Amino acid sequence: MKTELLIGSGNLKKAEELALLLEGLPWKVLSLRDMPALPEPEETGSSFAENALLKAKYYGDAFNLPCIADDSGLSVDALQGAPGVHSARYAGPDATDEENNIKLLQALSDCVWHERSARFVCCAVFYEPGGESHMEEGEIHGHISVAPYGCEGFGYDPLFVPAGEERCFAEMSLEEKQKISHRGQAFEKMRAFLEQRS
Repeated sequence: MKTELLIGSGNLKKAEELALLLEGLPWKVLSLRDMPALPEPEETGSSFAENALLKAKYYGDAFNLPCIADDSGLSVDALQGAPGVHSARYAGPDATDEENNIKLLQALSDCVWHERSARFVCCAVFYEPGGESHMEEGEIHGHISVAPYGCEGFGYDPLFVPAGEERCFAEMSLEEKQKISHRGQAFEKMRAFLEQRS
């Protein structure tokens, strides 16, 4: 029988993306939709690594299951690394993706193309209650476009153009995005760890 592995994310689009990245592993992957309702943890960490571990431990301990969680965000050079760990809450605690994107475009309205460099960072953590935790990271550099493009993905995908590309993440299929994305990189390494671990 396969060991159960919980994806600790309340973001349904992200949970679906992570489930796809973990497909084919010798684990039975569960999402929070399979579990009793639980309030989301407060992300009080000062780094992506701290927040990822906080979420993995919160959900892993609550349901007594091995749990995998990630914390990802956008770091814009012209904004001294903002929105960073506040990426999901950039325009306020309950901000929508669209509101965050509008605020980012406004913040960069005076910046020309070469001043709009940015990077996406992902920190993924595996946590086993009463046992070990393991972390992997991924990062991709690019630029922020002058307007949103595409309708795929979530978050800042309509604004982020990866280096060497002319399309935003939101203009790519999920498969195309995952081959190069920060999350794809982190979870490719995490897959290797989980394959060994099982």
